[in-house]
Amino acid sequence: MESETSEPLRKRTKIVEEEETMTEDGAIVEVAEEDPEANPPVSEQMEVYISQILEKIDNFTQQVSELLESGKSFFRDLSTEFEERVIAIHKEQMEKWQEEIKELRFIDASNEDINAVLHNAQLLLHNVNNDP
Repeated sequence: MESETSEPLRKRTKIVEEEETMTEDGAIVEVAEEDPEANPPVSEQMEVYISQILEKIDNFTQQVSELLESGKSFFRDLSTEFEERVIAIHKEQMEKWQEEIKELRFIDASNEDINAVLHNAQLLLHNVNNDP
């Protein structure tokens, strides 16, 4: 296990060498360069601490991944429930309006029948009044 943890450690640990370069205005600036081949000696205790930190990083990354997946799943379920509820509300409202349309048509037909009866009654009254 120690060889597994020390390998990522070596990949993440970088030695920095400073190098002097001259700028356009003649000033000397120290520039840091990474030396990927150099590995500083690390004590066994430090390697244990570092491996514990790397393990914490892996565990935290796993927790974040699981949280993201559960969040995605939760929102998918919530989205599905929301969609189903909105569709049900729409269907209920359409049925109510269809019922209102039927009632209005029934009322209109009844009014037409009543208007026809009243018109016939007016004609009768008019004929009775005009007959001497």
